[in-house]
Amino acid sequence: MKTILVPAGGGDSDEAVFKTALAAAVPFSAHLRFCHVHVSPCEAAEHTPHTEFAMGPAIQHALHQLQSQAEARSRAALRHVEDFCRHAGIPLVDTAGTVGTVSASWCEEAGEGLDLLMRKARRSDLVVMGRYSHPNGLPSDSLERLLIGCGQPIIVAPARPPSTLIGTTMVCWTECARAARAVAAAMPFLSKSQRVVLASVVEKKGRSSETVDELVDHLGRNRIRPEVRRIERSRRPIAEHLASAARDCGADLIVMGAYGHSRMREILFGGCTEAFLGRAEVAVLFVH
Repeated sequence: MKTILVPAGGGDSDEAVFKTALAAAVPFSAHLRFCHVHVSPCEAAEHTPHTEFAMGPAIQHALHQLQSQAEARSRAALRHVEDFCRHAGIPLVDTAGTVGTVSASWCEEAGEGLDLLMRKARRSDLVVMGRYSHPNGLPSDSLERLLIGCGQPIIVAPARPPSTLIGTTMVCWTECARAARAVAAAMPFLSKSQRVVLASVVEKKGRSSETVDELVDHLGRNRIRPEVRRIERSRRPIAEHLASAARDCGADLIVMGAYGHSRMREILFGGCTEAFLGRAEVAVLFVH
């Protein structure tokens, strides 16, 4: 876990994202790649509400406004990164720092915003992002599309950033490929966590309990000794069971697979992914 991509949007959420990224970087002396995407007015117009209704001179006025907003975001993003690194004592360098220290770099690029972030995410070990809160020139579902398409784990930063991500880590387990991939991707964090809680919503005894025991054995061979919380399924949504378990154990980081079914089916039927993407109170590491 040596290279962490941190999109810098230039908005109010930057600080929480940056602090979460730093908490992820410290245990591994990782390099933070701060990246700002300068979105063109034409691209931003596709993802800005009501712009499509502009006609005649109003079109030029709308594009001018979008250009001004993009320039303001660019200036703010660089300022936020510089201020954060200065206060945290992190050197801004062109390449990764020396072994044993957290370092950071900055880049600003123009182009197809989501495609650019997708490429950079695929060349990173981890991505740390915030939730969409207001128009920024990118699609409102950029986080979801990156999660599905980049092939790398993504940590979604909470509004209140954690001071550590290796205190208590809660793993959401069910017998499926997405959960297995999430555990594998999170192994660097699990191996350094002071406490690991394995939470499994069990619909009935038998096979489900056996798979949890097998996972405990697997983690034990990696010198990880998890606490097991078997949660009996009720009429409440599974996401509520897991959120309650995270609060009870004081989780700093939640680990879970994402989009077991199609994304649209998850949205329609209230899957765990959408619930935790939208309103989790702590940092969540997702893997699709």
